[in-house]
Amino acid sequence: MDDNAQKRFCELASRAWNTGSFVFTPFLDLQGLSSFQEALPSLPKVPWQLFGGAEGCERKMLRFGNEEMCGYDMPFPIDCIRMAPLNKKFADKLTHRDFLGSLMALGMEREMLGDIIVQEDCAFLFCHNRIADYVCRNLIQVKHTSIFCEITDIPPAEALFRTERKVVQLSSERVDALIAHVFKMSRGDAQALFPMGKVFVDGRQCLSPGYTPKTGQVISVRGFGRMKYTGVESLSKKGKCNTVVELYI
Repeated sequence: MDDNAQKRFCELASRAWNTGSFVFTPFLDLQGLSSFQEALPSLPKVPWQLFGGAEGCERKMLRFGNEEMCGYDMPFPIDCIRMAPLNKKFADKLTHRDFLGSLMALGMEREMLGDIIVQEDCAFLFCHNRIADYVCRNLIQVKHTSIFCEITDIPPAEALFRTERKVVQLSSERVDALIAHVFKMSRGDAQALFPMGKVFVDGRQCLSPGYTPKTGQVISVRGFGRMKYTGVESLSKKGKCNTVVELYI
């Protein structure tokens, strides 16, 4: 773990405790979330919470403090922006990379931006509320498509994140075998992802290809996608595990 990251988390937790007030981080990516989990045992015993704007978000803010400690409540400073083409008929097929590139071209810092969820006719952006109005005023084009932006109520998680149920047969519940089957790669290629720091389980970096995931855990593989592990549904006649995951699509 980065010593600077641990020091920073310690400083923020101490500030919350010493001032009796809430302290927030910017949005943390998977590496940042993993660093926090590693640092947690050595931090001051301050209440904390992670939230990305909606259940299922991958990038999250960290908040130190709670209502009991501070004597008041303070929500996460996150707004949800809906981004949609002005004219669907002439719109490009826009991707996550297209939206992110246009946002970064406005001078946005990545840590101020949370998840971008692209759907068929629009996209939703979670961002720090300090920049929400600026984004709405200035993000008028993505790729060659003119768009409009508006701050909106957060849709239900089931409307934001779609998953596809997949059943794969495994000899064992090892996470490397699961990744290989779900993302259609060789076992060797799957195992090579671990020392590269590309595999995360519930926001914590996983370095063991032989790790056995637990029901409900979210497995994220950088560059490939993520899935929620549901568990073994049954055994095949040859004794293999019929393993179920919900693949985010």
